[in-house]
Amino acid sequence: MSALSHANAQLAEQSDKKLNTVTLAAAPFETYVNDDGEPARINDLVSIALAQSGTDANLKVMRQAFLGSAVRAGRVDGEYAFIDMGQQKEGVITSNVFLPVYLYAASKDADVEQIKIFQHLKNNRVAIENRFANTPNFRLIKDIKWSRNPSTFDAFRQLADDRAPYLITSELLIREFNTLLANDSEETLHYSAKPLMKSGFQLAIRDDVPDAQAMINNFNNAVATMQQNGQYNKLLQIGWLRKDINQDGIADYIGHSDITRASSLLKTAYNLDSTPVSDDSVFVIDGTIFTSKAEALNALPNIRENSIKVKKSNLMNTRASLLDATTYETLLRRW
Repeated sequence: MSALSHANAQLAEQSDKKLNTVTLAAAPFETYVNDDGEPARINDLVSIALAQSGTDANLKVMRQAFLGSAVRAGRVDGEYAFIDMGQQKEGVITSNVFLPVYLYAASKDADVEQIKIFQHLKNNRVAIENRFANTPNFRLIKDIKWSRNPSTFDAFRQLADDRAPYLITSELLIREFNTLLANDSEETLHYSAKPLMKSGFQLAIRDDVPDAQAMINNFNNAVATMQQNGQYNKLLQIGWLRKDINQDGIADYIGHSDITRASSLLKTAYNLDSTPVSDDSVFVIDGTIFTSKAEALNALPNIRENSIKVKKSNLMNTRASLLDATTYETLLRRW
């Protein structure tokens, strides 16, 4: 049985049994966690994965200052967007990382592309969100003049106003801000040659919650299936993802016909694990495995259009950023 078929079989078995209802919370994080109708990738990923794995969940968004105490006091059963940045986390069971977080240094200047480690930012002013700055991993980093900010918008404003020449933030947020800039015909941000720190989103459920371990196990299986059948591409709005789907130690390319296009560049594939690609990488479209890129592209709808129509379609279908254009308009005017 293939890895994908095995994951689907496991998911079908576990979804037959409804587990206890849980209430999980997370702090607001632009484009990831929201409760006011704005794009919320983590809300969507988690709610769908839990539903498909047979767990009823109520997701709540609360201020970061109240989140930890709410879990410890039992007012909520856990966190659904936990990022391990060196914090002690006792009394909870955590899932596998369901979405990696890669923190890069970004800048208006191309010299940032030479940066590979934090020491290269020594004595520079660097904008960063409090959610990262106020964690043990970052408190151990010395000789950088941190410009701490309460929100994603404030961190990007430091860069826009030239108050900080560098910004530390997630790869996906840099991509979304660059989409805003590109759609406004502005020069896009450059970023460091490699991520300066890696972490990832996890589900964290208190270990005294009934069926906590079963919920985590089922969630992990559901996520694996969603990542391999292309659901993740749609939820993240990313053309190509990378992950080893057949346990051969080599990353494979995953796409979905609703969002992946012939023009989607493989080099922009978002890594869901740490495996490297090679000539033996396979391609997966809508859960179907292809041994070559050409076969995979042939399964996409726009490969059958002539080149002129494809170019027009690509121009018309350039998606809007998940960052709100109206909110960020003031920053774009200062660019």
